[in-house]
Amino acid sequence: MSKAAELAALIGSGQAQGNRNTIINGAMQVQQRGTVTGITGTAYGSCDRFKLQMTNAGTWTASQDASAPSGFTTSNKLDCTTADASLAAADFMFYAQHVEAQNLQNLKWGTSNAESLTLSFWVKSNKTGVYSTEIQHGDMGSGNYWNNNTYTISSANTWEYKTIPITGETSTAINNDNGIGLYVRWWLASGTDYSSGTQAANTWQGTAANRVKNNQVNLADNTSNDWLITGVQLEIGDVATPFEHEDIGTTLAKCQRYYQKSFAYGTAPVNDITGVRMSEMPPSNSASYGGAVVYLEKTMRANPSVVAYNPQAAPSNSGAYINDLVNSSVTTEYQIASVESLSSKLRFLLTTAPTTGGNPYGCNWTAEAEL
Repeated sequence: MSKAAELAALIGSGQAQGNRNTIINGAMQVQQRGTVTGITGTAYGSCDRFKLQMTNAGTWTASQDASAPSGFTTSNKLDCTTADASLAAADFMFYAQHVEAQNLQNLKWGTSNAESLTLSFWVKSNKTGVYSTEIQHGDMGSGNYWNNNTYTISSANTWEYKTIPITGETSTAINNDNGIGLYVRWWLASGTDYSSGTQAANTWQGTAANRVKNNQVNLADNTSNDWLITGVQLEIGDVATPFEHEDIGTTLAKCQRYYQKSFAYGTAPVNDITGVRMSEMPPSNSASYGGAVVYLEKTMRANPSVVAYNPQAAPSNSGAYINDLVNSSVTTEYQIASVESLSSKLRFLLTTAPTTGGNPYGCNWTAEAEL
């Protein structure tokens, strides 16, 4: 094929255009939540848009790490802090990103013209061996909705580049909505419920026992184990193209569709944080007490779940509180009765009205609309 023909084919597939990577924050640059410790279940930890999910597979810490292959500056690192060397049949652990359905309409899945995909990434671990990956169709409630593959980490503590082919799914369309279109997973440990069958590479199938290769590594078997990943890209086509780098501002804006906070960018959300930007709420004379509106940085995927944090000391009573932002000697805490959340703004209501006239009051908060 001539160079002109190759370029035309790339343009036709969308690979030569921008925004070809359906993964958000694949270079692990954005980390709004900070390091997350003590993970034993499901948690969005460390680098935005990626989550760790498990059942009885030890305890883990997720952090942004400076170790990275050439061309990258950061990775996401998972550290085992409590081991589980003997997994029960239903135990598992995987790392994942859920992709919003309306961003996947160019795949044309559910038709005879369904586009194939290629997943590529850089990975490093002290534990060599076979690992499994998985793509799950988000809008197929039953049937052959898993596509599974494997990759091998050959050298301990060495960055290795992996590519995974994914055949387009022709039977069921991905809905054009704000739900989950695809689940993208990296299996790190598996009980026999998921690995006792026979995994057929790059084949859409619906048997749970065939999801994971029967010689899958158990990354949870020792507290010395870690696993790092970066440069994650999921794109149309049968060939992995060079990673699509973007500026951190663009990536942050994409992440804020799913998670935002009032805290300074590098500050993890906790009570008793001073010297950071707070959401100011002026006193109210109305019966609803302090109906302050906070406009969000970006419109979120859906109405978010909101957690409020006390900006001075942890509250003396149960519940979330605000404090006076001007007069530091005012220590009265005003309890937040409720938070009304919309995709573009939040409204905080108090149980009693603030008493210091004219002073702004405030609290810190997080807003989450993850898939």
